[in-house]
Amino acid sequence: MRRPQLSRRAFINGTVAVLGGLGMVPLPARQDSDSAPGDLRSIERRLTLIGKRIRERYRDPRRHFIFEYYPWYGTDPWRHWDGSGRTPPAEISASSLPLLGAYDSRAARTLEQHARWIADAGVGAINLSWWGRGSYEDGSVHLVMDVMRAFDIKVTFHLEPYSGDRGVGFADDVTYILREYGDRRRWDAMLLLENADGQASPVFKSFVTLLSPTSTDCQGITKPVDVYVPDNVWGQQMARVRGDVAGDFDGITFVADSLDADRTRAAGFDAGAVGNPYIRPEEWSRFTGPFDRHGIPFSFAVNAGFDAVAEKVPPPDPCYQPLPFEPELRVPWEGRSSRELAQQLGTARIAASLERTLAHQTDPESANWRKGFLHVPINSFNEWHEGTAFEPMASYRDLSASQRRLYHNVTNGSYRLRVLRNLLELVQ
Repeated sequence: MRRPQLSRRAFINGTVAVLGGLGMVPLPARQDSDSAPGDLRSIERRLTLIGKRIRERYRDPRRHFIFEYYPWYGTDPWRHWDGSGRTPPAEISASSLPLLGAYDSRAARTLEQHARWIADAGVGAINLSWWGRGSYEDGSVHLVMDVMRAFDIKVTFHLEPYSGDRGVGFADDVTYILREYGDRRRWDAMLLLENADGQASPVFKSFVTLLSPTSTDCQGITKPVDVYVPDNVWGQQMARVRGDVAGDFDGITFVADSLDADRTRAAGFDAGAVGNPYIRPEEWSRFTGPFDRHGIPFSFAVNAGFDAVAEKVPPPDPCYQPLPFEPELRVPWEGRSSRELAQQLGTARIAASLERTLAHQTDPESANWRKGFLHVPINSFNEWHEGTAFEPMASYRDLSASQRRLYHNVTNGSYRLRVLRNLLELVQ
């Protein structure tokens, strides 16, 4: 299935540039933006208080923590591992080498290990990257759900920008998912997220949603955005789904990856959620405020930062620039000290982002709290191209000399899951 011209990474890059130009989000320029490691204890104390509120209000807190999960990897033939000019298995399209190596998303043993790690971390659901009916990712869903069910992990979906006409087919796509992966399986693994009042409903997130119809590049050339969907089309499609499933559930929740509260409301979405790691936790309140005033729940994703794979051969596009490491790290990767610093910065970002998103969602003045909606995306379990994966990487000491030159693995390859697990124990 054809992928759109506007890639996930290009979308993030464009978001950073636009928001930075507006003076709304600082571009990476300092290392003290997240909580320093010394602040971890104070964050832990605040999370302990937040956890008491969550446990008093929500029946099964772990279901509200949701890993973004990518079932798109293959080894025969290679899928995704061969991106950005890489030639696996000698070199794969990942900023860090996974502990499991370049794996197949349809290998049962791999899925079982993933499910074990996810469950052990205290996360109760995953959000599958879905690229349309008949896609490779769609063909992986039943196996993923079978394994996750065995580990008591629920599954939901985020609908990717898989084609230019995906807007007019949105209702059909959602209905297909509900029938194929809900009804057909007798709802054995689909996430029905409970609100504070006990009402449960499916949750669907869309990615690259409320766009401008055109984009202008660094040379001032304006072109149409081929995955643009008018806001009223989104509204019509969601209204159709709500009508089709009326009576089947307490409701259905549509989440847009939007920072624009006015457009989110006008298009008919129920909530907003953004996972862009370049928007730092200390900047979040300026975005959540408008959503709260409109009564729209909003959540920023827990994250450890961003470390995208650069193109091995830079494209001829004069506007191409590799995305910077976030939180900012301007030291050579050759030495062990840089890996230790990257781990410290990642630890601080995980703690800060978890505390900030939960502090907002449990604030009595927030739309989340008023509507009893707790939704905590974690970006991500296994997006290796963007360096956001909480899935364990190999530890630095276990890499060969050539692998140390290729990858950014840190000293403790499992640190992200370990930090997350320790913090979630305070709030569940």
